[in-house]
Amino acid sequence: MKASLNRVALWGIGAAVALLAAAALRVGPTLPRTVAGGPPPPPAGAWASVDTLGKGESLAAVLARGGLGGDDQTAAIRAASGVDPRKIPAGMEVRFAGDSTNGTDPRPSDIALLLSADRTVHLLRTGSEWSSREEHTSWTTDTLVMHGVVHSNLYDAVNAGSGDLLSKGARAELAWTIADIFEYRIDMSRELQDGDAVRAVFERSRSPSGLVRIGAILATGLERSGAELQAIRFVPLGETKAEYYDQNGRSLRATFLRAPLSFRRISSVFGMREHPILGSWRSHKGTDYAAASGTPVRSIGNGIVVFAGTRGGYGNSIDVRHPNGFVTRYGHLRGFASGVRTGTRVSMGQTIGYVGMTGLATGPHLHFEVIVGGVQRDPRMALKSNAGPSLPSGELAAFDAVRHGALSQLDQAAGVVRAPAVPSH
Repeated sequence: MKASLNRVALWGIGAAVALLAAAALRVGPTLPRTVAGGPPPPPAGAWASVDTLGKGESLAAVLARGGLGGDDQTAAIRAASGVDPRKIPAGMEVRFAGDSTNGTDPRPSDIALLLSADRTVHLLRTGSEWSSREEHTSWTTDTLVMHGVVHSNLYDAVNAGSGDLLSKGARAELAWTIADIFEYRIDMSRELQDGDAVRAVFERSRSPSGLVRIGAILATGLERSGAELQAIRFVPLGETKAEYYDQNGRSLRATFLRAPLSFRRISSVFGMREHPILGSWRSHKGTDYAAASGTPVRSIGNGIVVFAGTRGGYGNSIDVRHPNGFVTRYGHLRGFASGVRTGTRVSMGQTIGYVGMTGLATGPHLHFEVIVGGVQRDPRMALKSNAGPSLPSGELAAFDAVRHGALSQLDQAAGVVRAPAVPSH
């Protein structure tokens, strides 16, 4: 009786396996799965799959998931002319395609490496031979003008002023590029007020797939309290790189940056305030910038580190002495950048530390001071006269012509100001 039951059980298991196998045959061809642990099963017919290069992962590992054995991986990578596998960024998309309709070869015959928005390298297999072909996306470029009004911050003004002209990412790129242009003259986190206005004329590039990116900003203006500071893109005689100059022909590049953080969000202003921990009123000789812990802190100018250590309520702090005698102080740091110590020479914009909350701080922020002649000064006033050199008098006529053309475009209504140019590569 027991033997009979065993035979029935085995028969039932066998029937179930047969039914599952038949169901699998009826499903049809499957796409290769990008699962670690070896090549995918042989596909039937034409197929395609997509994978991405993981952080710290080798290109060979992705090719293995796409169905290539060791020899094919080596041959495909060698065929990729102009591509250094060690410098491919993490997150790169890799597309596999193959067709085994007339055979049993499951390997991909076309592997596309999407190296950038406008550059794709195809690794092509013919039999056991590999070759490569580089594909460049043609971008169509036109020129736009944007007008915005500040109500909360620069990004919101640019976002509203750009309307449907730009994607969300492109609007953010435009706002921060404008901030970078003016960063020697204006601290966007604390010097803009409700009702200030921004305008810009700039190049926009679009790909056939709909991607949008910001090109050169030809001119931009920032109006504060009824007075506009202009920035005109101009290539000086004998130079190959464009710079930005104000309406008087003075360079917007100067001795100091106006803010020690690239992502700027101010939390207090210079003057008398209630100390957040001590609870008593005392002179707050500096400016606090609220930012996430670990945000890079940059030196606002060239100089020498004269102090890097722990100092009372400042916590971890750095003092930098600059050639004009100014000393800038950066407090409450989580830590110092590699190699930054007393005696280190630093350059403008160099990361010297990271936002933290050491010392007397209730939350992560940067405390920033400017010390002139041993006396703490309001950074807004101490850096107010910060201005770059003027163009030589012999170049002012050429600059005025460029400025006149740019201003005529800035004065136009928002939108496209001229027909698309010839596609660029």
